[in-house]
Amino acid sequence: MHSDRPAVTVLGAGSMGSALAAALLERGHPTTVWNRSAHRVRPLADRGARAAATPEEAVAAGSLVIACVLDHEVLHTVLDPVAGSLTGKVLVNLTSGSPEQAREVDAWARSHAAEHLDGAIMTTPPGVGNPEVMFLYSGSRAAFEAHRPTLASLGDPVHLGADPGLASLYDTALLGLMWSTMTGWLHGTALVGAEKTPATDFTPVAIRWLSTVAGFLTTYAPQVDAGRYPGDDATVDVQIAAVDHLVHAAAARGIDNALPELLKSVMERARDAGHGSDSYASVIEVLKNPAGEERP
Repeated sequence: MHSDRPAVTVLGAGSMGSALAAALLERGHPTTVWNRSAHRVRPLADRGARAAATPEEAVAAGSLVIACVLDHEVLHTVLDPVAGSLTGKVLVNLTSGSPEQAREVDAWARSHAAEHLDGAIMTTPPGVGNPEVMFLYSGSRAAFEAHRPTLASLGDPVHLGADPGLASLYDTALLGLMWSTMTGWLHGTALVGAEKTPATDFTPVAIRWLSTVAGFLTTYAPQVDAGRYPGDDATVDVQIAAVDHLVHAAAARGIDNALPELLKSVMERARDAGHGSDSYASVIEVLKNPAGEERP
């Protein structure tokens, strides 16, 4: 332990909570851990963590309290009885939940004279502690800046804004991006695999392609913000013609076509809404307004 490192409390020693506590210990923070099932804390205690017998004992041990439990119902079960002990402390809630739940916890924490940061862990437990991995935070900027060095022990801390619901909102949006990307990769892997191309051969080419796709996102973001979609690179009409090739190639090789058919249907809705000659970014208009209703 380093005497100059702030003491931290971690509430919850499941897979993720244990990874958080381990990263803090590795970087020299005096770390107190509490878990409802005490045996989950023993491996951390063997590495130098202090095992707290009760949530109240754990909260009293440090000015920074990190909670990572099953859900917000469990969070309140743990914290409500010791709410008075949080006065003057910073609660960092890394429990997964909705933006609305994050805002509710923020109001609850402030009602007990505690500062609050909501957070989203953008990795699985093995990635905790990697400085390249993002941890998203929203809420009190003052609390974030005061504890940034400690939070950096877990991963790269990114503060999104004062609205405590932002970290959760970004988290869900980014998970959607992840699932869409991985499923698209798996569909492509199945397609080339039908002709005996190993996934390990296809994947480096796919990753290189994703760097080009990232450039498309950078180009399209200002168009989305402005609501104007100049079709000076590739129009929705061109993309519809291109996705047909994917649909036919997959069908000919017995690959499930639910994903490309879904993509094609969204493109066609954008075309039917008058965006055929616009850029692909215009598809956002039908995603924002799936019923096609006129808006003021």
